[in-house]
Amino acid sequence: MPADRLHLVRHGEVHNPRRVLYGRLPGYGLSDDGRRMARQAAEYVQSLDRPVTSLVCSPLQRTKESAEPFTEIFGLEPVLDERVIEPTNVFEGRHMTRALLNPWNWRHLRRPSIPSWGEPYLDVIARMNKAMTEAWEAVDGGDVVIVSHQLPIWVTHLAVAGITTRHDPRDRRCALSSITSFQIVDSKWTEVAYAEPASTAGAIDVGAV
Repeated sequence: MPADRLHLVRHGEVHNPRRVLYGRLPGYGLSDDGRRMARQAAEYVQSLDRPVTSLVCSPLQRTKESAEPFTEIFGLEPVLDERVIEPTNVFEGRHMTRALLNPWNWRHLRRPSIPSWGEPYLDVIARMNKAMTEAWEAVDGGDVVIVSHQLPIWVTHLAVAGITTRHDPRDRRCALSSITSFQIVDSKWTEVAYAEPASTAGAIDVGAV
């Protein structure tokens, strides 16, 4: 029997005093507030009173640290999966506002539907779907938690809802330590819940596009 529900959990706030787009760059771990957010997410899943039987996370530091409260609460060691990692983008290490003031960078914005500044949305959706399906089928009941990143979670939501993937990154409904939950119904992914259990007032959230 496969899983009963799958939760895509976004990582908590990252220590990013320079406010750069960190993307896949190493050395970007959670802030103190980010660790609190991650724990609030894990405690929220615990409050659902559903058995969690599998924990998966992206191999980046911020997601591994966000998975730690789930390990403490549910006693599960995370399985690292490259398929749920942050997408690549050409603006890594830069301040987005400053980068866009440079006309040389405007060429990266010419096709936002792909997007032309990074990994194609359709590729992200495909790898996320494979990772989710494999995790869903690998357990004998219970819930699966996958700790990932804003863009992979958001475009997965769009794909499941049948909405075009072209969007403004500023309009994503995927807060820090938010939880987007899915089930497979009639052989298709169906979104069943979205929650923002963490207190994020004043958080810095400028890490990726």
